[in-house]
Amino acid sequence: MKSGCIDFVDFVDKLVSRLTECDHHILRTNHVTWLLAQIIRVELVLNALNTDPRKMETTVKILSFHREDRSSDPNHPQSILLDYISSCQNLRIYSINTAIRDHTNNEQLQKGKQIDGWWRQVSKGERMMDYMSLDDRSIGMFWVVSYTMTQPACETVMNWLTSAGVTDYLPGPNVAPNERYTVLRETSPLPISLLSGLSIHLLCKLAQQMEESLFSSQVVPSIAMVETYARLMLIAPHSLFRSLFSHLAQRNPTLLSKPGVSLLAVEILNYRLLPLYRYQGKSKSLMYDVTKIISALKGKRGDHRLFRLAENLCMNLILSLRDFFLVKKEGKGPTEFTETLNRITISSLAIIIKTRGIAEADHMLLIQTMLEQILGNSQHTWSERTLRYYPALLREALIGRMDKRSLAIQAWQQVETTVINQCTQLFSPSADPTYFMTYIGHSFPQHRQHLCAGAWILMQGHPENINSANLARVLREFSPEEVTLNIYTMVDVLLHHIHVELQHGHSLQDLLLKACANLAFFMWTHELLPMDILLLALTDRDDDPYALHIVISLLDKQELQQRVKLFCMNRGPPEHWLYSGTFKRVELQKALGNHLSWKERYPTFFDDVAARLLPVIPLIIYRLIENDAMDPADRILDKYSSFLAYHPLRFTFVRDILAYFYAHLPGKLIVRILSVLDLSKIPFSESFPHHISSSNPAICPLPPPDYFAALLFGIVNNVIPPLNTNSKEISSTSLRSQHKSPPTSQSRLPNTSDGQKSFYQIQDPGTYTQLVLDTAVIEILSLPVSPSQIVSSLVQIVVHIQPTLIQSSNGLHSSPSNAILPNSPSGGSTDSMSAGRSTPSTSGVNTTNFVSRSGCTSQQLSCLLIQACGLLLAQLPLDFHSQLYMEASRLIKDSWWLTDGKRSKGELDSAVGYALLDPTWAAQDNTSTAIGNIVALLHSFFSNLPQEWLEGTHVIIKHLRPITSVAMLRIAFRIMGPLLLRLAGAHSLFNKTLQLLLNTMVDVFGRNSQPSIPVEASEIADLIDFLHHVVHYEGQGGPVQSNSKPRPEVLALCGRAAENLRPDIQHLLSHLKPDMSSSIYAATYPKMVQNSA
Repeated sequence: MKSGCIDFVDFVDKLVSRLTECDHHILRTNHVTWLLAQIIRVELVLNALNTDPRKMETTVKILSFHREDRSSDPNHPQSILLDYISSCQNLRIYSINTAIRDHTNNEQLQKGKQIDGWWRQVSKGERMMDYMSLDDRSIGMFWVVSYTMTQPACETVMNWLTSAGVTDYLPGPNVAPNERYTVLRETSPLPISLLSGLSIHLLCKLAQQMEESLFSSQVVPSIAMVETYARLMLIAPHSLFRSLFSHLAQRNPTLLSKPGVSLLAVEILNYRLLPLYRYQGKSKSLMYDVTKIISALKGKRGDHRLFRLAENLCMNLILSLRDFFLVKKEGKGPTEFTETLNRITISSLAIIIKTRGIAEADHMLLIQTMLEQILGNSQHTWSERTLRYYPALLREALIGRMDKRSLAIQAWQQVETTVINQCTQLFSPSADPTYFMTYIGHSFPQHRQHLCAGAWILMQGHPENINSANLARVLREFSPEEVTLNIYTMVDVLLHHIHVELQHGHSLQDLLLKACANLAFFMWTHELLPMDILLLALTDRDDDPYALHIVISLLDKQELQQRVKLFCMNRGPPEHWLYSGTFKRVELQKALGNHLSWKERYPTFFDDVAARLLPVIPLIIYRLIENDAMDPADRILDKYSSFLAYHPLRFTFVRDILAYFYAHLPGKLIVRILSVLDLSKIPFSESFPHHISSSNPAICPLPPPDYFAALLFGIVNNVIPPLNTNSKEISSTSLRSQHKSPPTSQSRLPNTSDGQKSFYQIQDPGTYTQLVLDTAVIEILSLPVSPSQIVSSLVQIVVHIQPTLIQSSNGLHSSPSNAILPNSPSGGSTDSMSAGRSTPSTSGVNTTNFVSRSGCTSQQLSCLLIQACGLLLAQLPLDFHSQLYMEASRLIKDSWWLTDGKRSKGELDSAVGYALLDPTWAAQDNTSTAIGNIVALLHSFFSNLPQEWLEGTHVIIKHLRPITSVAMLRIAFRIMGPLLLRLAGAHSLFNKTLQLLLNTMVDVFGRNSQPSIPVEASEIADLIDFLHHVVHYEGQGGPVQSNSKPRPEVLALCGRAAENLRPDIQHLLSHLKPDMSSSIYAATYPKMVQNSA
């Protein structure tokens, strides 16, 4: 404002002009004043205008935005804010510039003084404002204060959070006095209902003040302050978001090296802000930051707590990613991940590629490099049962890897005698105390990595046989990397030992019981090893027949379930941002166990060893399903469903697992997977529970067309952008928004529609738009019917939609000629206009209420529904894509005007033009063809597919071949033509698609083709023009320029295809050949042609 007051004056002028000309309905409230109060500071503006002659005029215009319109609920906080904000702004302007008295009225000034009086009353003396017991009116008043008196408001909030004073924190017994921490006593965090209405300026001030207290103070903050800080970030994800590590490093480069600062930062990120980083698209950059911490600590002796916490955060980040990612920011050199993270990265890639595809052509080129980086640092081999579910791209890269377990067992057998001897000296009840330091200082790495395996052998199923205190001391002195290696080695040895003992005649049941007893000793009896890593190590050995049995037995153990229940009880409700009580800090040793809490003094906030299992349980479920262990998967989901409610991305987990294992999950398990969600907060269709609850899925009927139509209308109302974007048409858009379908029993703040929910209310998947779309995907994937039936139902709705909508609208809407249409045709089918052909009723959709509720004309709505159907189908697994191509090609080939041999060539050409060349004809006379609708559906579908899945689009043309008419040739070009432009950066796929279209031309105009009706070459001049344009577009990598040129391999491809065409068609393509005598492109760029040769 100091340097740009003229711009601000111009902005106010334009705003006044805009509001007075056309947008009168906005002026009924004080929203404009509220917006100005958010983005400007009155003092700065008026000071900047001091030397400007238009100061008074601009000030008066600012005052003119004030309106007296009152809400029907005057005591609602939002109503109070809008009612008082303008008066308070006027009072502040008046206090700075009394010359504006003539332009204000006394009533406005008195209302502004009411806020000042209220504030003096509630903040006077020693009285502490109780933010937990404010009524609606007081909340609204405080919101107003946050705009007009930011600094005093900030001070009172910080005073509240520190009002309970401080106390000494003793992390455990035998702690020296100088190792004690001073900790803020707990209060209640500020409620989200209060924070949600505060000004951005106050939120920024609070965030800054809290960061000072959290990361720079000598006093350990309370959980309430940390929670309030997290709530600030969630309340204003766009205004307050900052990359925490970078932000702290900018404040002070040495800050993260201070004791506790890194721990607190990683706890906040792992247990509070993970969804926020995904929402902002910053998960990858955070993953790179955390990897640096892991890389620095993995070889450092004794530093286990921060390492394991950072590793767990990295697990969550890797599994939260929804598109391709590089394991290194620079993309070069071996990965810095641990063995555990390498394995999880492969699992995450498999889920991403199979359920969402690889979005960009560049990413497809990088995937091989990424795999080499991971596999170069990983010793793991994946089982055949796991690989059969992996996408082909990964399966081919992994299937040939050498299984090194036999080498690991050989290494164990070579050192077994030495290791057992060392373990006997270390862990016998009468162990020499001095041998401990000798072992730590002088043992060899190949012996150290087998320490836990040696201890496991010595136990013989009786853990009390060994000195657990000495084992704990040794493991603490190891580096985190050595502990991880011990875990993986021990798992291989114990599984090998079971096989050996079976050969000696021992009972399998006894061996498994002993193994579980030994592992329980390591995990929770003495808490010597991290549970999450040990369970993952066992799960990854699923090709051993006993590994998953052990995992299931461990998860069934009461000790583990009791540990998880204790975590849930201490943590509070999963929706932590709504919790209004006082958080309780769990003792360090009880929260983290012996191994991680060993030399630690800094208290925990949200961290807990049980919480480390949140990313692990879903991976175990994946592995059980891969091994056809459906009943154990069902049982574990049932036992841990309340625990999984704390998973920050459980909605994404449900969506992805249903897509990953589509057509392989029994109905009972699908219902169990859905129960992981809070069903009351998901906008499922009303009839959806009925369709998945059939007692006999084998004979479950297909849901009626109305069910699928309702899904599409939900996407139209909540996902597809409205056609009306002009402000003058806002009334129509408003009508659409008023009828958005709310989720069943969805909890909401007052006066907040579902489509306007804040990020903190929908942290997974992040927006209500994505929630509605992914909910529709989950419903489709859960239905116990085949993909072909689902696709057929959706396509039939599209084919017949326009006459159905027109029949339902019954003249409610304006003239169709005013419709705003997309590039592809909309509507239903003119087939209904001919006797004996399909009628609109065949769609079976009752759309009586849809048109009137949408706020659109029937033509507009049909366009939106086709877009919605294409978008929905593009989210589904590849099983649905192949069915769509088959169904679309069948309907095109069966179209009456292509199969009716009595039709003249003129009629046929007219029908093609009616369907494809000018779709507005069809919309304007309330009809359109089935083929037009299908082509429009395919265009919508293609535009939403990731790059990788576009490989399958050729199938539809293969179904349509052989092509025997120009009409069908035009349809093929119309289907695939727009796709060529999108493939300009994917040369290989562009070449394949172009080759396919050239082959269709050969079908009709080949040297040996004999069409039933002779066709002149001039009749496809437009298609030839298109080919010339598209090869230049691809050569340029975008819009054609004067110096654009085709790539040499494209010229060669066109030249080879032209050899099979009739001479008159070859002539039209003569410039698309690598022949200098006939091609102006070849003659102009001879070097390019030589390269192609």
